[in-house]
Amino acid sequence: MSLPPEKASELKQIIHQQLLKMDVHGRIREVLAETIREELAPEHQQLSTEDLIRALRQRGIIDDVMKELKFVADVNEMERTSAPKPSTHFVDREPPVLKKTNIDPTRRYLYLQVLGGKAFLEHLQEPEPLPGQICSTFTLCLHFRNQRFRSKPVPCACEPDFQDGFLLEIHKDSLGDGSKMVDATTMLSICDPVHMVLIKTDTFGETTLVASYFLEWRSVLAAESGITNVAVELLGVGTESKVSVGVLNIRLEMYPPLNKTLSSEITSTQFTLERQKTAEKERLFLVYAKQWWREYLQIRPTHNARLVKIFAQDENGVNRPVCSFVRPLRAGRLLDTPRQAARFVSVLGHERAPVIGGGGGKQEQWCTLLAFLGRNKGDCEDHANLLCSLLLGFGLEAFVCVGTKAKGVPHTWVMTCGSDGTITFWESLTGHSRYIHRPINPDDPPLAEQPKPLYPYRTIGCIFNHEKFFGNCQPSDAVEVCVFDLHDESKWKPMSGEAIKSVCAPGATSSVPPFPPLCASTVDAAVTSNEMEVQLRILVSEHRKDLGFSTVWDDQLSYLLSQALAAYELERTTGVSAGNEEFQDAVRRAVPDGHTFKGFPIHFVHRNARRVFAICLRSPFCEEIICCRGDQVRLAVRVRVFAYPESACAVWIMFACKYRSVL
Repeated sequence: MSLPPEKASELKQIIHQQLLKMDVHGRIREVLAETIREELAPEHQQLSTEDLIRALRQRGIIDDVMKELKFVADVNEMERTSAPKPSTHFVDREPPVLKKTNIDPTRRYLYLQVLGGKAFLEHLQEPEPLPGQICSTFTLCLHFRNQRFRSKPVPCACEPDFQDGFLLEIHKDSLGDGSKMVDATTMLSICDPVHMVLIKTDTFGETTLVASYFLEWRSVLAAESGITNVAVELLGVGTESKVSVGVLNIRLEMYPPLNKTLSSEITSTQFTLERQKTAEKERLFLVYAKQWWREYLQIRPTHNARLVKIFAQDENGVNRPVCSFVRPLRAGRLLDTPRQAARFVSVLGHERAPVIGGGGGKQEQWCTLLAFLGRNKGDCEDHANLLCSLLLGFGLEAFVCVGTKAKGVPHTWVMTCGSDGTITFWESLTGHSRYIHRPINPDDPPLAEQPKPLYPYRTIGCIFNHEKFFGNCQPSDAVEVCVFDLHDESKWKPMSGEAIKSVCAPGATSSVPPFPPLCASTVDAAVTSNEMEVQLRILVSEHRKDLGFSTVWDDQLSYLLSQALAAYELERTTGVSAGNEEFQDAVRRAVPDGHTFKGFPIHFVHRNARRVFAICLRSPFCEEIICCRGDQVRLAVRVRVFAYPESACAVWIMFACKYRSVL
């Protein structure tokens, strides 16, 4: 990005003042004279730029200058866009101060720059966006050693203009690295890759997973200058995992620079050994899994038809053990209870993996956690894996269940085993649906009273978490007659815990990606609620105008609806209903005698007001309110956005009207 001439001259003046303040020019002259006097023969009185820079670095002058400088860590571009001033919530609109971070000179950092892309041929015909025009964008999500970054969105193009830098801390106290400065040899043993996920957001706000790539950053350890440039070819996902979608130009730089670099032979040997070690572990697990499956089929031939899922394909088409998709995940202070975690998972969008062509078949794709969180939606397996990981983090004994729903549709959900033996099913797509499992005893007499199952699940083939895997070997795989005594091997055939640990434990193999931490929401719930409410008022007024009706809004009635929306969200989260009596009393006071009140609440997990309005009009109850005609008609609408981690939102909306009843 080019600067205006006046800004450029101002920046030059600031730099010049900083150099004068540190007397850098005088120190350079001293070093130059000393270097010529000491290091050059009398007949060769010429000094190259490289010689001078090396001399300055040896004397610590460059390090002194660098300590005075600060790196910009992250700028949220969205904060720069002005928003209409809300009427009920005041936001400080002072110019945002760029967040800066001091470089710790005792730590190692990897500075990763994305310097544009090329060959994104799907966007070859993409027209140049006009100024102010909404267009599809690319966003890059990164994860490295418990650190997450997100690039600024750039317009989709054949050569997208990515110009972003990310400062990755290699040295982490929280990961047990201690406080010493790591050298190249130690860093070579850090096999965590930089996971990069490319997300496309269309003009309607819908997100699509474009590519998922694991960058091997340790090649920079063998670069003589401590800097290397890499052209990363991104491949598609799912059925397109063998097709190139584009190339990213990436520059890697170590800071502080390494005193001693490694040879390329050492790094390539290390990479080869790691690949061989991983391949051998995976081969041994595959041999074990085949033997386990043969034994499982010998118990009962009908087991061949049960949904026993040992391996699953990730977004890159790589087969991985299902146990590697689950890991205890702590949400820090972002989530307080298991039920709140279930609510958070449920407001992440549900979308099946896209299938090219017809036939109604389901595409197999279990996403890595970063890919799932990056686009904020995924299939039922992604939701179940995340919910199980969060429940494990809260100290519960949780498992992912693989089975079917009605009509034999494959499905996954979560199960927890209480210390008293209580079995609870959690539906990860709804969050508020929890079912206590009480098995039916098929040997009881016909007239004996049996528990009536309320859950939608029909069959169950296997259950698993990060350490255990059990195949259902009971005579029937119907959920209603299943007994969840996991210690009884005649009912549940276990896999070896050691075998699972060899390929699924953190750091066991380089093919199992580390889990990223959850990020706090960047959504201002009050501002977003107000903006959506204003948009919906405009849409309702325009719709009624087309029908020939006038529109009068009742602000007080709109405000009263807030308490109902808050109660609905509380009930979804905790299962406890509260505040209904106060709401009903407030409405009775707001609606005069002889008038009628109608209200219609509805729930969404997106923030697109036009889509909300179109869906509401399809409901005859809501349309009756929006298109209400009569004497003294007053309309009300209230929007309440509840923000969750990862900027996921539960959006509650209520349309209401009151009018005078005329018989």
